[in-house]
Amino acid sequence: MRGWAFEQPGDVSVLLKWAKWTVGRYDSGIKGINPKIKAVAFDMDGLMFDTEDVYRKTSEVLFARRGKVYTDELFSAVMGRSAKFTYELFKETCGFPETWQELRTESEDIFLELLNDGFSAMPGLYELLEYLERRNIPKGVCTSSDLRVASEVLRRKDMPKRFDFILTAEDISRAKPDPEIYLKAVARFGISPSEMLVLEDSTAGCQAAHNAGAFPIAVRAKHNALSSFAEAKKVASSLDDPQILELL
Repeated sequence: MRGWAFEQPGDVSVLLKWAKWTVGRYDSGIKGINPKIKAVAFDMDGLMFDTEDVYRKTSEVLFARRGKVYTDELFSAVMGRSAKFTYELFKETCGFPETWQELRTESEDIFLELLNDGFSAMPGLYELLEYLERRNIPKGVCTSSDLRVASEVLRRKDMPKRFDFILTAEDISRAKPDPEIYLKAVARFGISPSEMLVLEDSTAGCQAAHNAGAFPIAVRAKHNALSSFAEAKKVASSLDDPQILELL
């Protein structure tokens, strides 16, 4: 691995210092200058695939089993967040007696069953992947989903072989909006933070990318139509939006 290569956990703090310098550089007036992008990090749910609807249905089933109604407010509150954050919020809001881990396992079982009904790729995904592959630009997946779920989603669309690496909830100790997952992606790519384009569909994900010193672009869809993307450098309408392609 070239450039930034870290072996010890403490090394991430060194990269975080570099990320903070990069963030300050963008925020101090160089924001309008497009960076030299050397790699692309993809979120997964709602960004690569239309699985946010599957997650909504999963939570609706989970709540219905307990005589509760899953609300739009809860859906928005947990978008892009970790399983621990999500199910602890469910417990706090609705008084579920199970542990957050038990709720996670039950939800994953429901989710994987619902996947059998099918799910689609988000607009422009395959076009963007082919565009990157023609230019030999490295790419990775950085998802808040657990490995069990992420592996199955990606497997069903024959995706693992198309990415240099896949980072999931098991690879980090602090979930989005913490920048840890994107700092680890930077280290895997062996580049500086400002050279990594991050594609996200959630506010928490854009915050994580911004705090890592990367170049975040939010991609609009029906599930995030009302989301605020203050930390995004650009907001695109699809994955093959010219605003994305012109950076590559």
